[in-house]
Amino acid sequence: MTSTAPTVHAAPRDWTRLHPVSPFLGGWSVIAAVGAYWFINNAPAWAGGMGDDDGTFHPGIIVLAAVAVVGALFVIGGGFLSWRMRTYRITDAAVELRKGILFRQFMQARLDRLQAVDVVQPLVARIFGFAALRVEVAGGEGSTVALEYLRLADAEALRNEILVLAAGLRAERPTPDAAAGSEPALAPAPSLRDVIPGQDVGVPQFAAAAERDVLQVPLGRLIASIVLSGPVLALAVVPIAWLIAVLAFGRDVQEILIAFVGGSVAAALPLLFAFVGVIWGRLSTGFGFVAGISADGVRLRHGLLETRRQTVPPGRVQAVRLRQTLLWRRKDWWRLTVNVAGYQVDQTASVSTLLPVGTRADALTALWLVLPDLGDPDPEGTVSRAMSGVGTDGGFVASPRESRWFDPWQWKHRGVRATETALLIRRGLFVRELMVVPHERTQSIGLSQGPLQRAAGLANVELHSTPGPVTPVAHHLALRDAFALVEEQAARARRSRRTQSSEQWMATVAPSLDDVLAADDLTVAPDALTTETPVVPGAEQA
Repeated sequence: MTSTAPTVHAAPRDWTRLHPVSPFLGGWSVIAAVGAYWFINNAPAWAGGMGDDDGTFHPGIIVLAAVAVVGALFVIGGGFLSWRMRTYRITDAAVELRKGILFRQFMQARLDRLQAVDVVQPLVARIFGFAALRVEVAGGEGSTVALEYLRLADAEALRNEILVLAAGLRAERPTPDAAAGSEPALAPAPSLRDVIPGQDVGVPQFAAAAERDVLQVPLGRLIASIVLSGPVLALAVVPIAWLIAVLAFGRDVQEILIAFVGGSVAAALPLLFAFVGVIWGRLSTGFGFVAGISADGVRLRHGLLETRRQTVPPGRVQAVRLRQTLLWRRKDWWRLTVNVAGYQVDQTASVSTLLPVGTRADALTALWLVLPDLGDPDPEGTVSRAMSGVGTDGGFVASPRESRWFDPWQWKHRGVRATETALLIRRGLFVRELMVVPHERTQSIGLSQGPLQRAAGLANVELHSTPGPVTPVAHHLALRDAFALVEEQAARARRSRRTQSSEQWMATVAPSLDDVLAADDLTVAPDALTTETPVVPGAEQA
């Protein structure tokens, strides 16, 4: 039996088109929506449509079918032209993309401003072995370079080489044969035969950096956390409230049900869909969640229908929020979300969730992953105590008694503390929250006062961060404490920026990371961290 060498996939240095199936993978939802609309309006009633069911032939159906066919051809034709005019390549300094039919557009993602690299596989693309590559760079809206779609092996090869080049390495490649002073010829597009099932997908030219899985979220814990969430409880309360109303008013159950279905369901549908959307989003983004660490950053893998593999350098994380709801308190579960520079306004839950649900030890480990130089400021475990402390416990500056008139429920739980590396802000009686902002990530700082706060001698201090789910604000501080915090935090930020940069995270954690990546067992069982896994000192091992 003869064995053939596996195909080696490399990132293209010449202008190359995306895979020819891209128009179909990107436009199938439009075609499906048109088909669903036509079905609802023309299918017979017995099939769930709104059409007539008298067996009479309607010539208008032929016209509608012709319009649907023309529309589908228009969508496919437009997608084909867009694919023909969309080419990309990689250089030692950037990922470049050219696109546009009537108006040409040139996009360049500079690797020295790289924020994150994501490999995303929507359901249809995953079935056929394709993926989209999203390169996030520092910049405003529209700075993301999205390559939709590539074979999965090509996307992995391109991601690996981007991370190699972004780390300052230069790969040795043979010089292409091209005439002096002429532009390289357009590289041929992959063949449709690449989608044949069972084909050897090959290996990337540059192997991915060694990776150690540090955290995993068990499916049982994820489902339990969703059941104990607000949207699920709200949906469970509805039938209970209806039953109580029936028993209290003594009306006929059938009449109440008819009135409920006929009158209020239509108004409640948007709210119902919103609740279901939140529940599905938690399940979809948390399914199969694995967090690991490698030489090029934090690796996150998750997704149910759409799988996403993110690589985020810890230096790009601007702020972290640890959150615990009341129903999670008995299990001591926490959820971590982050602000990541580069995602900007299109940042969503799928790219901002660092840990969907985990124990206290998991939460502290996840915090260490993105803030490896945070460590623990004292031997008593300040971060862990801050997660459930009250008042001045843990060395926090708490809100004064005057703030009880503005926040009667949780004023005792509000506080702020600055350590050597970060500013900690905590709040919450029923829902505990702890926000962590490294000093060097402070974009700017502001102080605000309302008229009633001014009369009571209180003020809010806000640390401005990049767009995301975390908004670090210390509410209702005494005025003197607020002014002191503004001045001292500005000074701490200046000092930290002189000694730290977003590219220096590896030097801080290199010794511990070497031990992690050199370990024989690269898999961490759920709820169990090995002694080789670096965690914040003072954290309880699960």
